[in-house]
Amino acid sequence: MSTISHIRNFSIVAHIDHGKSTLADRLIQFCGGLTEREMSEQVLDNMDIEKERGITIKAQTVRLSFKANNGDEYQLNLMDTPGHVDFGYEVSRSLAACEGSLLVVDASQGVEAQTLANVYKAIEVDHEIVVVLNKMDLPSAEPERIKAQIEDVVGLPAEDAISISAKTGLGIDKVLEALVRNLPPPEGNREAPLKALLVDSWYDAYLGVMTLVRVRDGVLKKGMKIRMCATGATHTIERVGIFGPKATIIDELGPGEVGFINAGVKTVSDAKVGDTITEDRRPCIEILPGFKPSVPVVFCGLFPIDSADFPELRTALEKLSLNDSSFSFEAETSAAIGFGFRCGFLGLLHMEVITERLSREFGLELISTAPSVVYEIELTDGKVAKLHNPADMPEVTKINNLSEPWILATIMSPDEYLGQILTLCTERRGEQIDLTYTGSRAMVVYRLPLNEVVFDFYDKLKSITRGYASFDYQIADYREGDLVKVSILVNGDSVDALSMIVHREQAESRGRAICLRLKELIPRQMYKVALQAAIGGKVIARETIAALRKDVTAKCYGGDVSRKRKLLDKQKEGKKRMRQFGKVDIPQNAFFEALKMGDN
Repeated sequence: MSTISHIRNFSIVAHIDHGKSTLADRLIQFCGGLTEREMSEQVLDNMDIEKERGITIKAQTVRLSFKANNGDEYQLNLMDTPGHVDFGYEVSRSLAACEGSLLVVDASQGVEAQTLANVYKAIEVDHEIVVVLNKMDLPSAEPERIKAQIEDVVGLPAEDAISISAKTGLGIDKVLEALVRNLPPPEGNREAPLKALLVDSWYDAYLGVMTLVRVRDGVLKKGMKIRMCATGATHTIERVGIFGPKATIIDELGPGEVGFINAGVKTVSDAKVGDTITEDRRPCIEILPGFKPSVPVVFCGLFPIDSADFPELRTALEKLSLNDSSFSFEAETSAAIGFGFRCGFLGLLHMEVITERLSREFGLELISTAPSVVYEIELTDGKVAKLHNPADMPEVTKINNLSEPWILATIMSPDEYLGQILTLCTERRGEQIDLTYTGSRAMVVYRLPLNEVVFDFYDKLKSITRGYASFDYQIADYREGDLVKVSILVNGDSVDALSMIVHREQAESRGRAICLRLKELIPRQMYKVALQAAIGGKVIARETIAALRKDVTAKCYGGDVSRKRKLLDKQKEGKKRMRQFGKVDIPQNAFFEALKMGDN
């Protein structure tokens, strides 16, 4: 057991692809956490999606032991965090459990938007920061320029920045020495009543709910009866362990240590992330501040393709929300698609990842509706309501005004792409706030409506800058706007899953694009099908799917033309009647495809 002065808790923060997970691999290897045979690339990214996409989605913990040059043995608790803006909540949770951070900066790319966002999160929680320059083995590495950039942009002293290559293992020993030397040990009293922070929880098919904790005061032991402060639920601890990175069972967790517990928690709602765990017999007096609840910014409906899968979808969402508490869900129904859930996410990538995890881990086939943001409606009777689903929008006569969320976006890019970036932001109703330079990199700050960013802004930004731009945003405020609800009608029936709220200027082009898309996707019927986009009772775009024609005159060979005429008139009457009562079945993939507006 390590004394508290020999414990160091730290996170690795950086922009996407700057080498956090690879550095974590090297640290594990250097400290002998795994043998050569057990090592794999990105060993802490244990989800298939993480390995395929090459991104970290879940923050992971590992305990390592390191013998420093002074001969002392140190216990290092490492948290590898995601870099993408949509998983910022994971980062803030990990930082709350640590005293210091390793800031990793790519020695050729330099400081990017997420580098700034994540380092400011670390500074907010009073972290000691060790600066590391990664990818020094690349011929394009420019350490001196990047050090100057860190001092200019981030405002951290960088003359002592450690030059490493996480790929080759260069300088890893220096990083470990710097951690031991520069980071403060945790504070805590072993004799005080138990006080532990619930950092993360997830569902294990064999062991039930697993809980990751960081002990502040007191000791966590097997057999102890604990209480969750938020819910008041009590449980008895069955197992205490650490990840090294393999799960290892130990006797107890003392102050400053990070590990996991199994306490027979059956219901998902009992293990709230950010909660304080204390001893039932001798509770602590004040609870820990926990984490600010995450605020979902993008909403979409998730519906099972087979309505019989609805209970399975509910169970799957409950288990996933335990593992990722930053998304929310509530039941809803749709006339077109049946029963499902309205889910809130931190961004589009977050939405994609959750949908993919539902289909992989739980074998569910889902339809997702158009992503939309939360609008604020002020009604004529003075009430203010939040609108999550465009289909729930009240009649125009009852609305005083409609406000939409605006964000403050920071975009960093080489200056040769600046013109195209400014054009893109202006097209999306953006307002420029600031433009600064560090060397040949431009940093633009824009105020943008979130509604314009949700669809495909990030993809467009990456394509016009060849992937060199980086983008980060935070919600700024709500502003009144000239917004309208565009309904999509198929054969005169409104399809609520396709309705959307857009700015009046773009209503016609958006409506036309969806009608054109649906024309390609909906199969032809025996009668003409009208596809319309409408604002209230006014149709703003229309496409027609031509009728399939059966040759009713095939049996007439020769003879009088009036026989053919009679058969064709009879067919026309039948088609008219079909159009009145006919129901057009929209294929499931049409919902998803129609919403991918792409280059329209």
